[in-house]
Amino acid sequence: MLRLQGDAVDAINPSVELTETERIDRLRLIRSDNVGPRTFRSLVDHFGSARAALERLPDLARRGGAARSGRICSADEAKAELAASRKFGIAWLAPGEDGYPARLSTLDDAPPLLAVRGDTTTLMRPMIAIVGSRNASGAGLKFAGQLARELGEAGFIIISGLARGVDQAAHRTSVESGTIAVLAGGHDCIYPPEHGDLLTSILDHAGAAISEMPLGHEPRARDFPRRNRLISGASLGVVVVEAAHRSGSLITARMAAEQGREVFAVPGSPLDPRAAGTNDLIKQGATLVTEAADVINAVAPIMERPLVIPAREPDSGPFESDPQTHDRDQITGLLGPVPIGLDDLVRMSGASPAIVRTVLLELELAGRLERHGGGLVSLL
Repeated sequence: MLRLQGDAVDAINPSVELTETERIDRLRLIRSDNVGPRTFRSLVDHFGSARAALERLPDLARRGGAARSGRICSADEAKAELAASRKFGIAWLAPGEDGYPARLSTLDDAPPLLAVRGDTTTLMRPMIAIVGSRNASGAGLKFAGQLARELGEAGFIIISGLARGVDQAAHRTSVESGTIAVLAGGHDCIYPPEHGDLLTSILDHAGAAISEMPLGHEPRARDFPRRNRLISGASLGVVVVEAAHRSGSLITARMAAEQGREVFAVPGSPLDPRAAGTNDLIKQGATLVTEAADVINAVAPIMERPLVIPAREPDSGPFESDPQTHDRDQITGLLGPVPIGLDDLVRMSGASPAIVRTVLLELELAGRLERHGGGLVSLL
């Protein structure tokens, strides 16, 4: 079975290092109302810096139809969050900085700042995600642990979501070789609470934990899909051990496919509903896994290719400084509760891509637009 040579590094060069002022500005922007990772990136790409984007937020939100400007995080609030995080042993890292998972940096919606606790060198090594049912069978738990152990022995870091069931089995078995817990809430809001000891063990054995949420943030249902994109995005591929239909693990697998990651599935009995989702993944083209070698052989060619951070997200481009009222009205009129793509909006409106992007950005900052997977948007 293939093994990595020494402590293989999954890195992008050259590295960057933010100044303290830049880190504060970034935190202010991502903590401001209606600014998510994609919007953050669009704003910084267009205006050149987080500080310049902060100055334009009120005007853009007003043009999007907001009755009043959304809350903009103050410098004092950002400084206080950074200070509290440091006392907790957390570093807030930007894409390209040492300790920020290299493959996560390549995503269009990569967190502009990631809260990292633990051994940052572990976060720079090649990762395989193992996820699955919270209510896993005994056989599923045993195989997840066996797979995690063998992949760890081969030199891979195991990344998962610290959940009950398969996640827990994968973490516990790979503590000695290195494992990373991805949190849905803040670092001080562990879910489920009984896994606090598991997280402590991970950190005590040169593992790490990551989150994009502030301290004190209790995880909500909508936070788990956001967490799942980090699990898949940081990894070379995702192994789903057991998953029923409509399982959260299938969301992780879908995100992995959208991100260009390898998707693996462990087959199960057709009589066990906990295997229905994984069996479907295999029918849809996921790589069937019965041993660690299946995963290692599939990702070996990927590791030989250099990593490149895209200069821009695929649907980004220039913005229009101030779209005309009739363009804004026409584009907004084409939007509704059903998601639609940028290309369709450009074709139907007859406006340039730059104008459409600008109007969508204005609507998002006004709290009127929702973004979906696959570059789709809808009006709230």
